[in-house]
Amino acid sequence: MPTNKPGDISEVKFLTVAEVAALMRVSKMTVYRLVHNGELPAVRVGRSFRVSEDDVDEYLRSSFFDAG
Repeated sequence: MPTNKPGDISEVKFLTVAEVAALMRVSKMTVYRLVHNGELPAVRVGRSFRVSEDDVDEYLRSSFFDAG
């Protein structure tokens, strides 16, 4: 029986561009722009992209703007 090591790709949850857009409350075009600009890492699967949930979380965490 195989054991999953930390960082094992099978543990990664991938989201579609539409799911990322809904999560971030932006358009799909904005997500595509972030992916193509290299700001949001993505994996190409056929003709579509998948983004790891952890990468979305990290992008959002690093994008917080302190207005105070």
